[in-house]
Amino acid sequence: MSLEAETRSDDFVQPFRIDPFALRGRLVRLGPTVDRILSQHDYPEPVAAILGEAIALAVVLAGALKYDGIFTLQTKSDGPVRLIVADVSTEGAVRGYAQYDAERLGEIGLRPGQSPSVPQVIGGGYIAFTVDQGEDTERYQGIVELVGATLAECAQHYFRQSEQIQAGIKLSAARAGADGAWRAGGLMLQRVPPEGGHHVIADDVEDGWRRAMVLMSSATPAELVDPELSPRRLLFRLFHEEQVRVFRTHALEARCRCSRERIARILRAFPTEDIEDMQKDEVTTVTCEFCNTRYDFAPEEFAPAASP
Repeated sequence: MSLEAETRSDDFVQPFRIDPFALRGRLVRLGPTVDRILSQHDYPEPVAAILGEAIALAVVLAGALKYDGIFTLQTKSDGPVRLIVADVSTEGAVRGYAQYDAERLGEIGLRPGQSPSVPQVIGGGYIAFTVDQGEDTERYQGIVELVGATLAECAQHYFRQSEQIQAGIKLSAARAGADGAWRAGGLMLQRVPPEGGHHVIADDVEDGWRRAMVLMSSATPAELVDPELSPRRLLFRLFHEEQVRVFRTHALEARCRCSRERIARILRAFPTEDIEDMQKDEVTTVTCEFCNTRYDFAPEEFAPAASP
């Protein structure tokens, strides 16, 4: 595998493959994208960390699918962080947000820098994955109970229960680098049916899968977010003896889909009484939960058109 300098060091998905055992993988590295998303809200560190992992998980899972639209990951639960939403479009637009109870979060007593676990921070509930390809197509959704100490383990449980696919996942989100900005990373390996040309006996395939999983598990959380360690060099460090091949990267960026026109269109569908209830000082204010952008609307913007 070539270790030539990459044109992008952050905010992309790096697909790769391990031959000859038909193992497909993706490495996600998020820098300014995840920092912007997390910095738009004044999240406590445990909430920002678990949301950062969820965003990395959404991106790494979306890379495994062939779709044209929006892939959404959502957790809904009874813990201090009661809701997490992260989505990514086929064009690479990423966004996410979390809802949490600050008082309950403080009762957990997490130490600074301590990695939050799913049972502690999210609690019991479910994780859902949705693919939306537009109005004229059927939405695909998979839902499974939150089972595991980490979001990576919860996703692996989903694959075992719902998809009957063997997959390994590692996630990390933390402040890193000289500027202390938020960064996130994800690594995923999947077993896929061997393609033509790979004449490998079953025992060899099984041994190759187990070895690859051991090698992947050796990647540390710090390595997944290290701005000084390029993704290709990390893959080479992990799998250089396994004939790893890399493919063209897919760029990512933090970009919300909200707009004044879109929100106004939604509000105009509300009954007049509901609009009046939302007004404060004769102004209707809507704040996007994803990007925290505030939109103010005057009453006349919702007045019915005069009859001719």
